[in-house]
Amino acid sequence: MPINPDAVGSKTKPGHGSWESKDALLYALGVGCGVDDLAFVTENSHGIEQQVLPTMGVVLGTPGSSPFEKVGEIDWTMLLHGEQSIELHAPIPVSGTVESVAEIVGIYDKGSGAVIVMETQSKDADSGQPMWTTRSATFIRGAGGFGGDRGPSGKRNAAPERAPDREVTYTTREDQALIYRLSGDRNPLHSDPTFAAAAGFERPILHGLCTYGFTGRALLSALCGADPARFKKMDARFSASVYPGDDLTIRIWDTGDGQAVFQTVRNGDQIVIDGGGFTYVN
Repeated sequence: MPINPDAVGSKTKPGHGSWESKDALLYALGVGCGVDDLAFVTENSHGIEQQVLPTMGVVLGTPGSSPFEKVGEIDWTMLLHGEQSIELHAPIPVSGTVESVAEIVGIYDKGSGAVIVMETQSKDADSGQPMWTTRSATFIRGAGGFGGDRGPSGKRNAAPERAPDREVTYTTREDQALIYRLSGDRNPLHSDPTFAAAAGFERPILHGLCTYGFTGRALLSALCGADPARFKKMDARFSASVYPGDDLTIRIWDTGDGQAVFQTVRNGDQIVIDGGGFTYVN
């Protein structure tokens, strides 16, 4: 069955996602926090109150059903995570429960494939307060040609033609994916060498959302003084894979008025996140 463009506007049933202090600690370790980030990796250090990394929202909002149910028959081996954004409406608490609903907001025919854009709204399950909104674009190889709208095109959040205002470099661990997968994504592509080889990789690759989390850490540190309340919105486009053990350099251009653009570069030369846009409180 081909892709059904009439699925735009379809919403999932509400679903609930809960987390505790240890889940926030584990997520922080999974995206590289350590002894220099005690507010995110401890809950009992003298004079330090535990905080939650803003990008953790991308693993917490769980719809009550699959957002792809009405899209059509999909070959899941052909999916690529193309873009991801998160907008925070309030800092994420150390523990809590959110109710989340996902909506298909765009289906585009790119010829060689289809792009499915999904937006998820998450609110506090008790108070109803909006907590965060995530938006993702998934590219399905070979699923194009159904006659739909091609969708938006052109480069967004282009890096200025000058040196970055700031650069932050992190070295990922050889076992980084094994830690990060404990936050929910158990895809063997990130842990099983045989599975990764069958998919065409020399060894298991790092989760794209782990790279996203490392990048969010750099933005939080460089532009927000490590204060999660100042972190408002982060948009990113994935452009290449990362292997555990790689160096990640986040190049940041501060464009003023609480706005910045960024790129993440693997081992100094390959762009792995491009078209990055960031909004923060000055």
